[in-house]
Amino acid sequence: MLERLPDLVNGNAALVRRGRHFSTTFLVEVGSHGWLVQVREGRIDSVERGPFRMASWSFALRGTAEGWAKFWQPVPPPYYQDIFGLLRQGELRFEGDLLPLWANMLYVKGVMGALRGNGGAS
Repeated sequence: MLERLPDLVNGNAALVRRGRHFSTTFLVEVGSHGWLVQVREGRIDSVERGPFRMASWSFALRGTAEGWAKFWQPVPPPYYQDIFGLLRQGELRFEGDLLPLWANMLYVKGVMGALRGNGGAS
């Protein structure tokens, strides 16, 4: 579950250091399920599962359940090793204010990859 992100990310000193200048709330959708991920200075403060009413987020990563499941495998198949692979396969789309996403892409990729081999959103 994405609810494990605080433990996985906050326990990774290199990842927290990479995101030390990043504070925002972003949405992750896995199929029809959504999670709001609140980040403060590279640490995951909270992960809240939807449904939401009028949720506020800066950007969204909206992906199919099948695409995320492949991405979160311990050894993902070709084209699913990176969120850009998901994007290219049509399994993911970015929405919202993309400036904070692009400015912190390596951090966001690390956060999403932290679930790899840990069951992802299952």
